[in-house]
Amino acid sequence: MKAAVFSRYGPPHVVLIEDVEKPLPKDDEVLIKVRAASVNPLDWHSMRGSPYIARMMGGLRKPKDPRLGVDVAGQIEAVGKNAGRFKPGDDVFGLCKGAFAEYACASESALAAKSEHVTFKQAAAVPVAALTALQGLRDKGRIQPGQKVLINGASGGVGTFAVQIAKWFGADVTGVCSSRNVDLVRTLGADRVVDYTQEDCTQSLRGYHLFLDCVGNHSLSACRRILSPKGRLVVISGPDGRWLGPVARLLKALVLSRFISQDLVPFIAKSSKEDLTLIQELMQAGKVTPVIDRCFPLSEVPAAIRYLEAGHARGKVVILLEQNSQAR
Repeated sequence: MKAAVFSRYGPPHVVLIEDVEKPLPKDDEVLIKVRAASVNPLDWHSMRGSPYIARMMGGLRKPKDPRLGVDVAGQIEAVGKNAGRFKPGDDVFGLCKGAFAEYACASESALAAKSEHVTFKQAAAVPVAALTALQGLRDKGRIQPGQKVLINGASGGVGTFAVQIAKWFGADVTGVCSSRNVDLVRTLGADRVVDYTQEDCTQSLRGYHLFLDCVGNHSLSACRRILSPKGRLVVISGPDGRWLGPVARLLKALVLSRFISQDLVPFIAKSSKEDLTLIQELMQAGKVTPVIDRCFPLSEVPAAIRYLEAGHARGKVVILLEQNSQAR
């Protein structure tokens, strides 16, 4: 089968599309015929081996696992002997390792059944970004109806989901994005949109109950000015430092939160089949629609990663394994 693999750390050209052995599912896994996948910052961080602290687990000099891609949507091809939730032919979506391939294996617990009303392309856009938005707002942000919520990076993969989910929770939503994305964020339901090229939100906005920071381009002290005295900052990202990268900002938020009235909450999403199902239900109800910027074939995975890494993607970047993935 064809798969995107990399044998050394580096820029997108280290990723090659090669013939590899078709994987076999473990006892609690299923084998998925991949119909679509999507690209996340995690993929290019893995590709580059950055920050360096991540190499402690991923391989110091070269990657231990050459596969890329975690967001997947496709059809069950085979099931392990202890896997009983799905059967061959079932449509599923969720998280796996090595989604940029014709076939991939995943734990049943990391998957949800895909509705026929949701396309493979849409389903593949969901897992990491939508789970991060939902869990960041609901579990870490403790969002409540009527609260003032600020989403920094509102036009990105996580941000586009976050705007819609926050509106579903009944919040008053402000989105921060660039000039070219103002109209997009407004159509997603934002009550107010701040163009960061024209206005510094840390100087002009005050009294927010919840700040979901998907970018990490402001200092924690600047972010605190936006919050009410008991407000919450959910920290999803941070600057790309060579050694610690975003981890440094997450740790700083955790420590600082102990000494102030506001809550600064570092956050990384976790797999949840229940939350995947909820997001799909919101999609079916018309409350959430994935924003998909561009689609690339499997042969152009390096170009897809390069495009996302440039930082200008609107919503998600999707890898299509078959042309008819759009129709279903």
